[in-house]
Amino acid sequence: MRVLGLISGTSADGIDAAIAEIHGQQADLQVDLIAFETIAYDPALRDRILEVAAGFPLSVAELTALDAAIAQSFARAAQTLIARLGSVDLIGSHGQTVYHQPPQVGQLGWSVQLGWGAAIAQQTGIPTISNFRSADLAVGGQGAPLVPAVDLWLLGSDSENRCVQNIGGIGNLTWLPRRDRPDWQTEVRGWDTGPGNSLLDLAVQKLSQGRLSYDAGGEWAATGRIDQALCDRWLQEDDYFRLPPPKSTGRERYGWQFLETWAAELDRLSAADQLATLTEFTAISIADNYRRFLPALPDRVLLCGGGLHNQFLVQRLQQHLPTVAIASTDEFGVNSQAKEAIAIAVLAYWRQHNRQGNLPAVTGAKRAALLGDVFIP
Repeated sequence: MRVLGLISGTSADGIDAAIAEIHGQQADLQVDLIAFETIAYDPALRDRILEVAAGFPLSVAELTALDAAIAQSFARAAQTLIARLGSVDLIGSHGQTVYHQPPQVGQLGWSVQLGWGAAIAQQTGIPTISNFRSADLAVGGQGAPLVPAVDLWLLGSDSENRCVQNIGGIGNLTWLPRRDRPDWQTEVRGWDTGPGNSLLDLAVQKLSQGRLSYDAGGEWAATGRIDQALCDRWLQEDDYFRLPPPKSTGRERYGWQFLETWAAELDRLSAADQLATLTEFTAISIADNYRRFLPALPDRVLLCGGGLHNQFLVQRLQQHLPTVAIASTDEFGVNSQAKEAIAIAVLAYWRQHNRQGNLPAVTGAKRAALLGDVFIP
């Protein structure tokens, strides 16, 4: 099938759209990327999304209007690629996450992804699958991360243990044990490691008074000095890092509220020192997750997401994982920037073929489930 995957991450930088030709199912899964593009949100819509994700209150009417506006943006993104590259058989749309609440003891979690799937199907005239997280949440899972089920078949190795580390707004990993082990499929794990680009991007926007949206290449942060004592406090006082997997998080924890909570400590540092310290915190939180919860350090880490291009962040991660080879997923056949959109395309493809898409060992769900709601135009 020719499938279009759509997703906007927690940073709401824009809509990632990937068209892929997909064959096979799991062990024989083959994904050929035809095109990938990031299509920017209208600035006013992006500002509204970030306000809501930061906890800005809104009425039910405002929420549904935002849901419709995001759906229209996703539909236009799909139509942009289709007009240039030809039609597709299926659309998979993750939507825009604005709130994520992991399950608590005796209580199901919930997660809100805006971008009305039925509207996308009707506006494009193409069957659309959306709302991928809800079925996993309904059977007691975290609803995240969902990508490890795809990583398992696209990026595993017969000769080495690997971690696939996405550094989007939030960081998340997939642990892929070497495939020559008899039970390797059941040993795959994945969870959110904590902050990715979220804190850095928000700090840059504040420190530049809105002139910049991110620190290109980590060049600004690289001129600063790391406040190691403050990093250590964050790591020690934040109970998320001690929480064993399965676990998931979002901008609710690592967003404006975090920066406001620690504003007094941050404001005594120069702008460059703040960014250097937040970069170090991001890198050390990833490495700390590896050491606490993986059965062993991986032989290789495959990076993807926007953080891959932050050279200072990658250098700090390598400093904390000196014995581990660090590469990008590009070097192993999966486009690092398109990877999340490709995963959504695969999840939609599986749903269309009635194949379960979650990994209970990753999300903590009681059982495997069909992921996604199907909308036929």
